[in-house]
Amino acid sequence: MEKTVSEAIAYRRSTRVYKDDEIDTEKVKECLVNASLAPTSSNLQLWEFYHVTDKTKLEELATACFNQSAAKTAKQLVVVVTRKDLWRKRAQANINFLNKVYDKEGLSERDLKRKKMATNYYKKLIPTIYTDFLGILGFLKYIIFQIIGVFKPIYRQTRLSDMRIVAHKSAGLAAQNFMTSMAAIGYDTCPMEGSDTLRVKQILNLPRGAEINMVIGCGIRDDKGIYGPRFRVPFESVYFEV
Repeated sequence: MEKTVSEAIAYRRSTRVYKDDEIDTEKVKECLVNASLAPTSSNLQLWEFYHVTDKTKLEELATACFNQSAAKTAKQLVVVVTRKDLWRKRAQANINFLNKVYDKEGLSERDLKRKKMATNYYKKLIPTIYTDFLGILGFLKYIIFQIIGVFKPIYRQTRLSDMRIVAHKSAGLAAQNFMTSMAAIGYDTCPMEGSDTLRVKQILNLPRGAEINMVIGCGIRDDKGIYGPRFRVPFESVYFEV
């Protein structure tokens, strides 16, 4: 029986050793569909998910992950990739969607206004934020926006490094959706940042603009795969009601 959200979150642990039992590729793929439904900045969906089941690729990736047990014993791997370089393509996809949704006669004034605002967002604001050249334009925009920000609230994260962070935050949200979904069906995962990301990119034949967000080991937990009881700092030390 599939777990509730709270049950899945409580069940999920970073599993570093997996049993030799196979897992259902289609079920893992369904969990990746859930990953793609995660919140994402400006709905740009600057992510890709590489679901690795090929034995040779699994061995190569395990080596690139320093042969840590979470990779070496995993039955499948998922590599979460950010694609900030695809922002133009994804912005255009949103524009095409808007044109399709509002492609009907007799639109209300409210709908027409909503379509115009959303279309301008992707045609004007997104290019303003994402367009850069060697980090120079981003830095200039950052200075200008900081000055404007003295007089009114304004978006300040405009540098190349800022936009990379935005893409990785969205990818992290998707990864959490995936891991929670896996836990809900009794499958286990381990998110790994420890890897030679250049080698991972080469193994997957990724383009230069792609970046590795994390590699996730997948399988069914072995008894020795959970390294001790869960520890969290007291909730009161991280919770602040304002």
